[in-house]
Amino acid sequence: MLREGLAKAVDLVTEHNRLTLVVMVVVSAVVLAGIPMLDTASQAGADASAFEDIDRVQKANYVAANYDTSRNDSNRTVATVYVRQQEGDVLSKSSLLATLRYQQDIRANASVATVLHEDGIVDIANMVAVALVDDRNASIDEQIAALDRADPETVESQIESTLANNPQALRLLPAGHEPGETAATDRRLLVVLNATAGSATAGDAVDAALYDTAQAHSDSGLFVLNQFAYNAYNSHFFGEIVWLVLPAALVLILGVLAFTYRDLVDIVVGMTGVILSVLWMFGLLGWLGVSAGLVSIVPVVLVTGLSIDFGFHVFNRYREQRGVEEGIREPMNRGVKLVATALVLVTVTAAIGFLSNVVNPLGQIRDLGVSITLGVIASLLLFVTVVPALKISIDGLFERIGWSRRKRALGHGRFLRPILSRTVDLARRGAPVVLVVAIVVGSLGAAAWSDLDEESFQQPDGEVAEWKQQLPDPVGWEPHPVAEQLNHVQDVYQPATADDAIQERILLEGDVTANGTLTDLQAGVDTIEERGVLLEQPGVQSVTSPVTAMRAVAQRDPAFRAVFEADTRDTNGDGLPDRDLETVYDAFYEADSDIASRVLERTDGEYRSMLVRVTLDGGYADADETVADLEAGAARMDGGDRTATVVGSLAINVAVLDSIVGGILQTMALALAAIALTMAIAFRVMHGSATLGLVVAVPIALVLGLVIGGMYLLSIPLTLLTALLMSLVIGLGVDYNIHIGDRFADERREGKTAVQALEAAVTGTGGALLGSTLTSAGAFATIALVPHPQLQSFGSIVVIALLTAFLVSLLVLPSLLVLWERYSPEAVTLAPEETALPQD
Repeated sequence: MLREGLAKAVDLVTEHNRLTLVVMVVVSAVVLAGIPMLDTASQAGADASAFEDIDRVQKANYVAANYDTSRNDSNRTVATVYVRQQEGDVLSKSSLLATLRYQQDIRANASVATVLHEDGIVDIANMVAVALVDDRNASIDEQIAALDRADPETVESQIESTLANNPQALRLLPAGHEPGETAATDRRLLVVLNATAGSATAGDAVDAALYDTAQAHSDSGLFVLNQFAYNAYNSHFFGEIVWLVLPAALVLILGVLAFTYRDLVDIVVGMTGVILSVLWMFGLLGWLGVSAGLVSIVPVVLVTGLSIDFGFHVFNRYREQRGVEEGIREPMNRGVKLVATALVLVTVTAAIGFLSNVVNPLGQIRDLGVSITLGVIASLLLFVTVVPALKISIDGLFERIGWSRRKRALGHGRFLRPILSRTVDLARRGAPVVLVVAIVVGSLGAAAWSDLDEESFQQPDGEVAEWKQQLPDPVGWEPHPVAEQLNHVQDVYQPATADDAIQERILLEGDVTANGTLTDLQAGVDTIEERGVLLEQPGVQSVTSPVTAMRAVAQRDPAFRAVFEADTRDTNGDGLPDRDLETVYDAFYEADSDIASRVLERTDGEYRSMLVRVTLDGGYADADETVADLEAGAARMDGGDRTATVVGSLAINVAVLDSIVGGILQTMALALAAIALTMAIAFRVMHGSATLGLVVAVPIALVLGLVIGGMYLLSIPLTLLTALLMSLVIGLGVDYNIHIGDRFADERREGKTAVQALEAAVTGTGGALLGSTLTSAGAFATIALVPHPQLQSFGSIVVIALLTAFLVSLLVLPSLLVLWERYSPEAVTLAPEETALPQD
């Protein structure tokens, strides 16, 4: 039924090629009308409900429901401005004057002035200048005048005094600044704003003012890292990609197309189909309301590669089918009919692999799967309608004016055909050996899954290879300072305030009134402190726990102090009560219920949990190590019927990554099973053999194993993106095997022997696969030019997938087909002689 329906559709296209083009132009206009409606907003957020079964997420929800999780009650926010002079001194008189003039400019900005907090701007320059004026209320103009008048020796002396006597000044310098040093290459100033500055409108205006003014003072080393800085970086980054990567990819693609097609007209016709496929994808996304997101380059490159692959098969099979005395229409009709079933199978099975991501909790990945699927469907439709119709129309016109359009199919040349034919000899002579070697290699690759490094994300370091920068404009990559500045700031500074730092929480549940609970809790905190992950900043409390809260209340409440410090409750002399804790907790709540409720949950008179908050000197880049240190502390807090769980953002992020990595294995297994079932049914319907379909599907698992092994050898880590790309590998890996398997079945159906059928499949279809592999792998390899590790990892995985899928389809699948032919009780259904399709 499928073959008959496809045959009728192909007949319509090839017999009425001009009408087909007119209809498809109209349909394309409708589809492309969806492009202006395209939502390009990022959908990187996750569906929180998808992670509710994770223990840490459940505990975090419990904390949110039972504790006041606000970080502080401050009515202010803080923006940070950095000063950096790699070859200078940011504590020099000239640098201090530069930041005072920066302050003068931002104070003159209405957006900043209206939300500037009474604490104003905290800067070493102000501290020094105020001391020189000897007036705490000196205006910014008076500070500039005083500092300008002072001689360098006086300024240096005042800087030394300020750093020695003002702990707040040290917080503005890098963590490694040596006491007594009056010179530095880095410092920062804090712009203190009212809480109203956190609103979207006011915040944008303030951020814009801080960024624009810092840009105007960039010669003095000033910069900020806010949304406007990141927007400028992203805009610059994608602009550089356009000029460096796309030209390289285009040159490579056109070069491979020239090698494979050896015909300018076919290149133009094929690229027309490719461009339309991408445009159709965006148009359909617009109509369906699916976000293109920030990763739209991924489906563009994937759909481009798959549509080029479709084109190779259509053109190659047409060239194979055209007899010496034949015109254009009939061989195109036969060629498209022969390849259409494989293209449909490729589309269906690839869609299964891609659409396996629709259950993913990350919106961006769900949209990615939908986008690629729509693009592949569009490619299928266009390459069995527009491309054949356009090819017939153009070739017919040229041949009417005397220009022959006969071209030899790739794979039938005197150089390439012998090379491809050797894979058939290998399968004929050593199929069992090939299969054993493939299983061993694939198993070794798959076994490396557990040894892959796991990272939340791969952050660019801002470094760009010298040769990329030296390329002529506009191709040369011009580095943008933001990425390097961000890494530098994270390396040399501790967070300026507790609000700037990452805070993690540890939830203690169960019998929190048991003897020794507070002692165990403090032992866990001590363990975390020993690991060196806490923020050590003057004036910043890095730990807030029931112990710290009780000690603070005991200092100002004599009645509670008597209960807390009673010798009868402290049996080991460590300064903490270790028995009769319920009485201590009752007294704590009576002394200050507000503070107590922030660290100790009491519901219906029963104490059910405790909360420890820790402020960290670290970030998401080293999340795994930090969470491990926190878990070591939490383990010391466990005891009896009491459990301790790390439930902050870092811990949840690690748990989510673990969940996704674990879930992706299940997703891939289900996708492989679905593809195998689809292939069995399809080959049973089309070729009379379900087992042949299963044999064709088996190498996909081998491709996955080889990709995992390649990731291990190339040190590509498992991140949220690379783990999820594994399901996309299934959609890529199935393509080549289907083309070889379907061609083999077609040839056997026409009565050829197994070896003859393999010879035709490998040299004919294999030639098209070679062109597709060179084009797609080359295009993705150009992504390695982008100085961003996440994109480089993505490109590397896809290149590995394409190369291994190609090699498996030519080296392993023929051996499987030979063994299937020898030992399977099934056989391909033979076509009736009178309806046989001619083969060259």
